[in-house]
Amino acid sequence: MATAVLAYSGGLDTSVAIRWIKEKYDMDVIAVTIDVGNEKDLQEVAARAIKIGAVKSMIVNGREDFVNYFVWPALQAGAIYEGQYPLATALARPLIARLLVEVARQEGAVAVAHGCTGKGNDQVRFDVSINTLAPDLKIIAPVREWSMTRDNEIAYAAEHNIPIKVTAQNPYSVDQNLWGRSVECGILEDPWAEPPADVFAWTSDPDSLNNLEPTYYEITFKNGIPVALNEQEMEGSVLIETLNQEAGKYGIGRIDHIENRLVGIKSREIYEAPAAVVLHSAHSALETLTLSREQTRFKEIVANEYARLIYNGQWYSALHQDLAAYVQNTQRFVSGTVRVKLSRGRCQIVGRKSDNSLYSLGLATYDSSDQFDHNAALGFIKLWALPLTTQAQAQLLPSIGIEGNLLNTNNHKVQIAENREEAEAEA
Repeated sequence: MATAVLAYSGGLDTSVAIRWIKEKYDMDVIAVTIDVGNEKDLQEVAARAIKIGAVKSMIVNGREDFVNYFVWPALQAGAIYEGQYPLATALARPLIARLLVEVARQEGAVAVAHGCTGKGNDQVRFDVSINTLAPDLKIIAPVREWSMTRDNEIAYAAEHNIPIKVTAQNPYSVDQNLWGRSVECGILEDPWAEPPADVFAWTSDPDSLNNLEPTYYEITFKNGIPVALNEQEMEGSVLIETLNQEAGKYGIGRIDHIENRLVGIKSREIYEAPAAVVLHSAHSALETLTLSREQTRFKEIVANEYARLIYNGQWYSALHQDLAAYVQNTQRFVSGTVRVKLSRGRCQIVGRKSDNSLYSLGLATYDSSDQFDHNAALGFIKLWALPLTTQAQAQLLPSIGIEGNLLNTNNHKVQIAENREEAEAEA
């Protein structure tokens, strides 16, 4: 009998999919759970897959690969989708796709299956990645193919004695890994509704922290990658888990975002990403110290493109290779330490230092040790203003018939009204 490898999370969709694939495609199912810091009892998840009907259940450790080859490059790039989302789920998908393909090859499977819906982003990320890495494998997406609503799925699971933890009273769809936690569905589909307390699992309510004193952390970076907290060197996954816990206690990392999905719709997403918020803030602060103005300006453009690329499922692309090469080059001097202050719902940068710093006290100070040549400013200002004054004299002032304030909107309105009256009179 043919075999399909299923990306199994233990949730509603993939639990129902084990039974459904057997019925629909007459295939055996190998359930593969990828550990990217899911914070679940993975042994229990694997056992549940066998109980439901999988012929084999595997746990693949992807934590260090996830951090080293997906999270850190995205952090170095400053990749945050639409200025809000640190891309936790989106970053994990290309890794999971790669590992699914590897298992499919090892097990002689003819298909790879996932639990993505037909109007989400993950279906694109999985399908594009799998097609790129193994175009010969069939892709099965049960949730995209069947005609069941979420309530129908819950009923199907009950009918077939499929053990799940989702109920009609707890309808949230949750995905989490080391870099963040994503929550959708239920009351969250109303963008006017305030997220209820039970949505959050990693972060405390900032309004309940009146008696919690602020704390400080020093984060050391080497070539744009965090390597130590308070001078204690740590593995990447440990460092992220530590900051998730510590920043989460202060309610840092809550994100309520109306997001533009790749498939053309808007969705309301709740994210918890304490470590990502702190590390992105600290990394950006260190870059302000070590990158030039022009590097910073252009890197902001690259960061937006890098974030879009990740969100849109184009990790395995030539464009990604091109952008990654630029990002890595920018990070060669992004080494140093940033001090952050964690308080109620807030991460504040309060210090930064680097041996590669472009900050010069002698040039910046206003005291007696000032080394800046103030006289040079006069010639600089004249040359800087030259194209503006030339264009204003030749084009802007004559075109509106005013030799005064170009930004005087009242004068503009008067001029427009007079022109309209003249045109009506001629007509």
